[in-house]
Amino acid sequence: MAAGEAIDRFDARFDRRVDAMRGNAFFDRLFYTASFFADHGVLWIVLAIVRYFTNVGGAEAAHFAGIRAVCAELGQAGLVNLGIKSLFRRNRPVIQEPRPFYLRTPRTTSFPSGHATASMVAAVVLSDGTPWAWFLFPLAAIVAFSRIYVRIHHASDVIGGVILGLALGVAVVQFFPLP
Repeated sequence: MAAGEAIDRFDARFDRRVDAMRGNAFFDRLFYTASFFADHGVLWIVLAIVRYFTNVGGAEAAHFAGIRAVCAELGQAGLVNLGIKSLFRRNRPVIQEPRPFYLRTPRTTSFPSGHATASMVAAVVLSDGTPWAWFLFPLAAIVAFSRIYVRIHHASDVIGGVILGLALGVAVVQFFPLP
């Protein structure tokens, strides 16, 4: 069996499990809203601006952290959407039924999930030097999972994005430490 076939089977099994959640009014609202507000990294840029103005850890550290987070989000978006996705060219899941809420149809390929990558980069970078991890990592997980729930990504796309995002976030924190 080829690796691609194994991944496709994993994705299909995972998607069948998520099917049991789909159509629930609470989950539909939660995951479509999360996916929508994280589009183009808007949610994470807004939180970086909040970080800039919080002065948690001192004004200089907060200002640097906010700017670092915006730069990290823009950098990862370019790396993922212009670089990595062009190497894999994986098709997105096919959705037959109408969506309960509006979502923009992405023009890029599926692997890795840009939302998952951006979420984890933001969680790592924005929680550095703050007590915010309790909020940021669950929010990042909700956004990442939302991409499977709304059928814009396969589970393996999201897992790849999470791993990549965590690695990039840790690299940013290590190479550009807070003052």
